[in-house]
Amino acid sequence: MTSPAQIAMTGTAASADLLGYGQPIGGICQTAFVVRDINAAIDHFVRDCAAGPFFLLPSFLVEGQVYRGTPSTADVAIAMGFAGHMQIELIQPLDDNPSVYRETIEARGYGFHHFGIALRDVDAALPGYLARGYNLAFRAPVPTGGAVAYLEGGHDASPGFVELIPANDGMDHHFTMMWQASQGWDGSDPVRPFL
Repeated sequence: MTSPAQIAMTGTAASADLLGYGQPIGGICQTAFVVRDINAAIDHFVRDCAAGPFFLLPSFLVEGQVYRGTPSTADVAIAMGFAGHMQIELIQPLDDNPSVYRETIEARGYGFHHFGIALRDVDAALPGYLARGYNLAFRAPVPTGGAVAYLEGGHDASPGFVELIPANDGMDHHFTMMWQASQGWDGSDPVRPFL
């Protein structure tokens, strides 16, 4: 019998495999939070949650972002680090432009934003999610190749968005390098440039 995670990988039955940092393709590879102050949030995760180091991208605004069917000009700062095998993403909006981040803050305040699901082929998996009742809220190209898709709905119990992340070689290499930096980390240089 094919599991939901196997179907999510490409929209068809497939065998499970792992990213270089140990998370399964077709499963949660990232937990993300929208924050008021990214540096204060990094301090919290390092000091109180034993996560890190964090890799900071002070601005992420790329051409081709689409928010609810309209081109988006919302800029955010992003920091990524690891707690064990789970990637933690921190996102701070840098302007008041409409975005999936601003709408979360307005609806619930700062805090949990989305789970990231690693998929070999986001475009192939997307119709299956839409058929299960999800709606596409945001799409953006990413530097490691392909484009992420933020989905909402699908289940009343969902605590936030689901982000479909293209698990290509560039993404796997990039995220795995961040994870490797967390292995045996001595607490030095808790904030580093985005790789």
